[in-house]
Amino acid sequence: MNGAESLVQTLVKGGVDTCFANPGTSEMHFVAALDRVGGMRCVLTLFEGVASGAADGYGRMTDKPAATLLHLGPGLGNALANLHNARKARTPLVNIVGDHAVHHRSYDAPLTSDVEGVARPMSDWVRTSTDARYVADDGADAVAAALSAPGGVATLILPADTAWNDATGVAAPRPVKPAGIVDAAAVSAAAKALRSGEPTLIFLGGRALRAAPLDVASRIAAATGAKLLAPSSNPRMERGAGRAPIRRLPYPLQLALQELSAFKHIILVGVQQPVAFFAYPGMPSLIAPPGSSTHVLASPAEDCVDALARLASELNAPGRAALVPPQAPAALPAGKITVESIGAAIAALIPEGAIVVDEGISCGRAIYPASFSAPPHDWLQLNGGSIGIGMPLATGAAIACPGRKVISLQADGSGMYTLQALWTQARETLDVTTIIFSNRSYASLEGELINVGALNPGKTARAMLDIGSPDLDWVKLAGGMGVEGARAETAERLIDLLQASLRRSGPFLIEVMV
Repeated sequence: MNGAESLVQTLVKGGVDTCFANPGTSEMHFVAALDRVGGMRCVLTLFEGVASGAADGYGRMTDKPAATLLHLGPGLGNALANLHNARKARTPLVNIVGDHAVHHRSYDAPLTSDVEGVARPMSDWVRTSTDARYVADDGADAVAAALSAPGGVATLILPADTAWNDATGVAAPRPVKPAGIVDAAAVSAAAKALRSGEPTLIFLGGRALRAAPLDVASRIAAATGAKLLAPSSNPRMERGAGRAPIRRLPYPLQLALQELSAFKHIILVGVQQPVAFFAYPGMPSLIAPPGSSTHVLASPAEDCVDALARLASELNAPGRAALVPPQAPAALPAGKITVESIGAAIAALIPEGAIVVDEGISCGRAIYPASFSAPPHDWLQLNGGSIGIGMPLATGAAIACPGRKVISLQADGSGMYTLQALWTQARETLDVTTIIFSNRSYASLEGELINVGALNPGKTARAMLDIGSPDLDWVKLAGGMGVEGARAETAERLIDLLQASLRRSGPFLIEVMV
């Protein structure tokens, strides 16, 4: 057994059974080990950012890490944007990065770089294996680090000689640091705020947005008159008919400030305090109103499910929350395509158990409220703000949950960052319907020009936001990646295409002309 084989066996023994790979020469022994070691599914991607984004989607849906396999510092560099998103989402992920053999580093070959230096900003744990005999132990530590609360990116750097030299065996799984238990004082402080009679917000994120804890939070709100709200972007929300409803904090800062302006108390559950996405001239960074009190019921590293249950018990909250009723049959939209008609069509046709991946940016924000009473589904979002995660995230989610339909809501500009994910969807025959919002611009940035005070933009500035010259043709781009696609220019055509794609299996792309 060589080091690579011992590592693969250790990963599988630790529950890591899927690897998203874009390998090179230094990773060839790991690739070869996949033929000799059973239990690891390896999925090829054509760009490292697809590998890291897909591992994020897989981890969000399974609550366990997938691995990536990346090629030295430059390959890792290509993956960093979506590793950043995974880290912000607190997704468990084991990042395997090949490197030059230890004895070869001193010669400064063309691909030599400071791999640890590249890894650290987007990783929660970093280690370089130095000897094949210790690779298995390093791998077991990486899995434990990724799984330890609140979840994170563990990067293990594997020099080529530690992969090909003889190893000593397979390492057993390590203990995983569990989520911390909230102390009684935090529960009492939250209960006191809720009993104060003053306007109180319960701000929920992370695991608190799963169906069971969200139901408990809704019961607390019913007992106290508090309001519930989630951040603008969230790793995974379980929502739809039969589940407790929750709105999201508006993304535009002015609207967010208005949303929170009346609250005297803000209780944080599994999330940090609400802050502006960007700094704007003359505007605050913190969204909580001046003079309000913030109470941390549970930090992201603490057990928010247990904390909510204990809070509900202390408040004698009712045994059942007011849940979203099933949606009544509604007339499907017709005529010209608008953001509203797109939202109505998607909301009406979401199948039960679907996974919706939202990187719709400006268009996606209008679809979320339209789908409150759709059949039960999961909603995944761009969490770290680094665009280009939508199609990779959908790819990973589809591999994690092969029995569930994935609907990927994708802005055209950010889709161009990682359209190679379509190739992997075709290669793996993944059940993903991608809906491209084709407005041929970075539409969200047009508003940001005004928000940051860059008034009266001229021809050059506006050209930087226009991606319509030449026009992108997403149907042809999808075809080039092996995915069938079609264009919708009316609401009726969108509905026909969406219904057809949901009846079939395998990937399909709809370009919606907005």
